[in-house]
Amino acid sequence: MAESSIVLVGNLTRDPELKFLNSGLATVKFSLAVNRKFKDNRGEEKEQTSYFDCSALGSIAENIATSLKKGERAIVQGRLEQRTWDTPEGEKRSVFEVKVEACGADLRFAVTSTSRIPNQGSPKRAVLHEEDAF
Repeated sequence: MAESSIVLVGNLTRDPELKFLNSGLATVKFSLAVNRKFKDNRGEEKEQTSYFDCSALGSIAENIATSLKKGERAIVQGRLEQRTWDTPEGEKRSVFEVKVEACGADLRFAVTSTSRIPNQGSPKRAVLHEEDAF
C-alpha cells in the first residue's frame, strides 16, 4: 500500500490533547480547519472549510501541545491514513486522519520564537493503554 503525504495550512479548532501511553510515549490529537476561497461559476466569491483530525507520537506530540493553541495557524505535514471500525450495531465506519510528521506555526500572520529541547526521556503523566493511542 502506498503512503499518501499531505501538507495542510489551517487553524487549530481546539487545544491539542496530550496524553501518555503506559510506555511513556506521548500522543497528541488536534483538529485543523483549512479554508479555501474560490469563485463559483457565476463569479461569486465562496469559502469552503474542511476539517482534519491530526495525531502525532513522541517528542513532536509534546512540542505541539506546548507550542500550539486553539485558533492558532499551523502548517502540518504528514501521512493521510484511513481508519475503519464496526459500531456496536454492526455498521462499518471509517475516518481519514493525518499522522503528523512535521508541524510548525504559520509565520504569515504571526511571529514566534523557538528553543531547542535536549533529547531527554518524556515524563510520565496521564496514562493510556497502547491500543488507545489513536
